[in-house]
Amino acid sequence: DPSGDPSQQEAKQREAEIRNTVLAQVLDQAARARLSNLALVKPDKAKAVENYLIQMARFGQLAGKVSEQGLIEILEKVSQQTEKKMTVKFNRRKVLDSDEEDDY
Repeated sequence: DPSGDPSQQEAKQREAEIRNTVLAQVLDQAARARLSNLALVKPDKAKAVENYLIQMARFGQLAGKVSEQGLIEILEKVSQQTEKKMTVKFNRRKVLDSDEEDDY
């Protein structure tokens, strides 16, 4: 938001820098590249994975850097948690002017 308060913009920028620093510390190069690619296609899912990784790092649940395979496993966990069940409902209506009556 360009018309926003400059202090809010600075806070958002600092938060983004902190996020990037933490992610750079916990992900290896291949995992970081995969997460960047995911962010281009599905930004909301990438954000969820980033939040998950940052949360794990804060609580010391990560032992060393996360590899690309580890990131894929985390992606699957996040996908299962955020999976939306979609249903398609067909509402078929009877048409009064049907072809069945036209037997000339």
